[in-house]
Amino acid sequence: MRIAVPVWRDRVSPVFDVAGSLRLVDLEDGTPLRRSDANIQEDDPGVRVQKLSELGVDVLICGAISRPLETMLTAAGVKVIAQVCGGVEEVLEAYRSGRLGDPAFAMPGCCGRRQGFGHGQRCRNGGRRAQGDVA
Repeated sequence: MRIAVPVWRDRVSPVFDVAGSLRLVDLEDGTPLRRSDANIQEDDPGVRVQKLSELGVDVLICGAISRPLETMLTAAGVKVIAQVCGGVEEVLEAYRSGRLGDPAFAMPGCCGRRQGFGHGQRCRNGGRRAQGDVA
């Protein structure tokens, strides 16, 4: 399985749509085998999706992502885990250990928008949704 995380200053890039580089990690039975970096300078969402497909990405862990780009990636067979923040290595370790849903890795204001959140779970801000968030 190949995981991709957009990187900016050793942290998850805040917006995938304009991220310039990816950290790629190949996992086998939860163990990292190889790490590499790739440039993704493509602005066109379709070309960006094609690039991730060419790189063999199975899972994208990212911060914010536009809904159209997320839909295109999902249609291309890439599982998208969005609204994640933190140091790249800490996020990768949290994914491997099943702790990526911990509030420490949730982008501020993402309440209810990331997989595993919403649908009856309370937000970190006491259950109030940020303006514009959907259940």
